[in-house]
Amino acid sequence: MKIRTFLLILAVIFTEGAILSQTPPYTVTKSAFSTDIYDEFAPVYYRNGIVFCTDRGQAVNSQGQAVVKMFYADTAANNSKSRLFSKDLKSKLNDGPASFNRTADTVYFSRNLVVEGNFKLLSTYRNKLGLFYAVPEAKGWGKVREIRFNTEWFNITMPCLTHDGKRLYFASDKPDGIGGLDIYYSNWKNGYWEDPVNLGPEVNTLGNETYPFINETGELFFTSDGRGGPGGKDIYVTKQKGIGWFEPVALAAPMNSEYDDFGIVTSPTMNEGYFSSDRSGRSVDIYKFTSNMLQIWFSEPQKENIYCFSISDTGVIEVDTLRLQYIWDFGDNTKMYGTKVQHCFAGPGKYSIALDINDRRTGSSYFRKQTYDIEIIDFDQPYITSPVYAVTGSTVEFDGMKSYCPGYAVTGYYWDLGDGTQKSGASARHTYTRSGEYTVRLGLMLRSTSTGDVLKRAVTKKIRVFGTGQEMDSFLAARQASGPEVLDLRQFENVRISSSFSAEEDYKKEAVFQVEILSSKTKMELTNPIFRSVPSKYSIREIHYPEQGTYSYVVDQQMSLMAAFPAYTEMLGSGFNGTTVRLSVLNDPAERELNVLKKNYGVMTDTYFDSRNRLVTNAYLMLDQVVMLMNKYPGIKLEIGVHTDNQGVAGTLLTLSQTRAQVIVNYLINRGISGSRLTAKGYGGTRPVAPNTGWLERRQNRRVEFIVIK
Repeated sequence: MKIRTFLLILAVIFTEGAILSQTPPYTVTKSAFSTDIYDEFAPVYYRNGIVFCTDRGQAVNSQGQAVVKMFYADTAANNSKSRLFSKDLKSKLNDGPASFNRTADTVYFSRNLVVEGNFKLLSTYRNKLGLFYAVPEAKGWGKVREIRFNTEWFNITMPCLTHDGKRLYFASDKPDGIGGLDIYYSNWKNGYWEDPVNLGPEVNTLGNETYPFINETGELFFTSDGRGGPGGKDIYVTKQKGIGWFEPVALAAPMNSEYDDFGIVTSPTMNEGYFSSDRSGRSVDIYKFTSNMLQIWFSEPQKENIYCFSISDTGVIEVDTLRLQYIWDFGDNTKMYGTKVQHCFAGPGKYSIALDINDRRTGSSYFRKQTYDIEIIDFDQPYITSPVYAVTGSTVEFDGMKSYCPGYAVTGYYWDLGDGTQKSGASARHTYTRSGEYTVRLGLMLRSTSTGDVLKRAVTKKIRVFGTGQEMDSFLAARQASGPEVLDLRQFENVRISSSFSAEEDYKKEAVFQVEILSSKTKMELTNPIFRSVPSKYSIREIHYPEQGTYSYVVDQQMSLMAAFPAYTEMLGSGFNGTTVRLSVLNDPAERELNVLKKNYGVMTDTYFDSRNRLVTNAYLMLDQVVMLMNKYPGIKLEIGVHTDNQGVAGTLLTLSQTRAQVIVNYLINRGISGSRLTAKGYGGTRPVAPNTGWLERRQNRRVEFIVIK
C-alpha cells in the first residue's frame, strides 16, 4: 500500500481566499528530484538543499504501509539526484519528518518509539511515534536522544523548531486534543522542554491539523482536513496575536488545489519554498513555488498617533479660584489656565508638565499641585499617511515614510489599495472610480539592524470615497458639528509617564499644608537676621528633608490648603517673596494620630466651649483622646492655641483666647499630663484662616489648634 495511508495520520494542507489581482499569486513547478512511482513529502531546508521523507525502496509494515526514510537533495545543483540523509538516523521503521536549528547542527525528527527487534512486531499500530534529536559528532550524527514527553499512549510527530530555537511545534493525537491530530508547542525553558500546549480552537479543528512550519517572520503554516478547503488536505497560515492566533488563511491557488496539499517549507519572506501534493494523480511529489507578489496576510487597524490631549485637576484639594489661579506649564513654552485644559504638543518627545496654583493678586506661586515627566511615543507600527476622505476621480496620495518600527530597517513596501489594486514602493498614487469605503493595507518587509532577522508587519486604514465633492462637504460639515473627541493625557496608551507627583495622592494620606518662607541647602540658625521680619505671633519651625538635601523653614501649618492663605499673604507682605505652601505627609506617628483626632472631632471652638467658657461634652471626648495620645507618646509636648474671629476689641479677643487655651491645658493637667509638656497660647484674631466677611468664615477662624512642639 502506498504512503497515502500513512499520510492519513501525518499529513496537512493550506488554502487561501482569492487575491485581488489578475496575476496568480504563485508559480508552481514539480521539483526535479521527485519521482513518478514513489512518494516524496514534508520537505525542510538543510544547508544547500532539502531533507524530505520518502518510501523509496522501503519495506511494508504489518498494516501494509511502506515505511518512510529521510532523504537529502542538493537543490542548488538543480538535478534529480537525491540520497539517504544519514545512516546514523536510519531505523527499521519510520524516520521523519525532520526540523533543524538555524545553524543546522541539531536535528529534531520523528520516528517510532521502539526500533529494535522483529520488524513485523515493531510495525504494529501500538508502536507510537515520538520526537527525537541528535547533534553531529566527528563522523556523522551522534547518539539519538528522545524528547522527555514522548509516551507509548499516543503519537507525537512532525516537529518544527522556531528560528530562535526556543519553541518546538509538533502534531499529536493526545486524548486532551480537539480533533484527531492537533498542533501543539513546547517552550524551551531552564534547560528542558516544557509540557506541551495545545494551540486551541483558533487553529485546531475536529479534523486533523498537522505538518506545522513556522518561518522566520513568525508565520505558522500547517495542514488541515477539517476546514472545508478545496482539497482533502489544504495548507493554511496563521500568526500569533497576543495570547491567541489570527484566523487561519488558506493559501490561494495554485498552491492549494482539489488534491491533497501539505507539508510546506518557505524562505523567510515566503518568496519561495516547497510543499507536498498528490495533484499528479500518480504519487505524492514535492513542488517548488515562487511568490509573484509579497505575501502579507495579517494586519491590524492602524493606530493614530495623537499629540492633542486634555488634562484636568481632580479637585480633591479645594481651591478658591477667586483668590487663586490654576496655571499649567507644558514644558514647551506653553502655559494655559483653568482646572481642565486641552493642549497640542508639537510631536513625539519628552516633556515636563506642572500644575501650579498662583496668587491672582501678586502672580506669585502659591502651591504646586501636580507634575508629570512624560514621553510621547509614536506607535510601533507601519503607518499610512493619507486623507481619510476622497472623491471619485481624484488622485489620492498614500505614503508609508512615517512608519515607525524601531530596531528595524524597511526593505520593502507593499500596498493593497482595497479595490484590487496592488503597488509597491514607499508611496503610491491612486484614483478610485467608485464611491464606498475601502480598506487600504500597507505591508512592510523589515530587517533587524542588530541580528539581520526579517519580519513582516502590516496595518490597515479605512478611506471613504464619495461620489461628489458636495457629498463629502456635507458629510464633513455634519461631523464637525459634533466636535472632536480629545483624549485624557493619562489614559492614552502611547504617553509614558516616567515620574509624577500628585499632591492629591499625598493629601489622601495624613498630611498638612505648611507655609514655607525659605528653603535652604544649608542649615540656618533661627536667630539669623533674615528671619527678623517674621511677625512675633508666628513661630519658625525648621524641617529637614534629607532625601532632597534641603532645610525648610515654616511658620504655619494647616489642615486645608485655603486655611494657609492668610499666613502666606502676610509673609509675602513681610518681604519673604519666596513664600510658598508645601504639602507635607506626617511621618511622625504622634502627629499622624493627632491629625486623625482633629479630623474626627473638629477644631471649631463653638463645639468646645459654652458662652461662659466652660468645656462642653464634645470637648471632653476630644481631650480625653489627647490624654491617651500623650500617655502613649510620653516624649511629645503640645501647644494649645486658641483663635477668635475679629468681632470685638482686639485686646478682649486676645484675653478670651488665652483664657480658653488655659482652660484646656488645666483639664489635661487634671487628667495627669505634666504641665511642663503643655503650652497655652491665645492668638485672638491675629491669625485668621479665612476672611471675616461672613458667619461661616468667622466660624472657621474660631478654632483650637493642637500642635506638636519639637
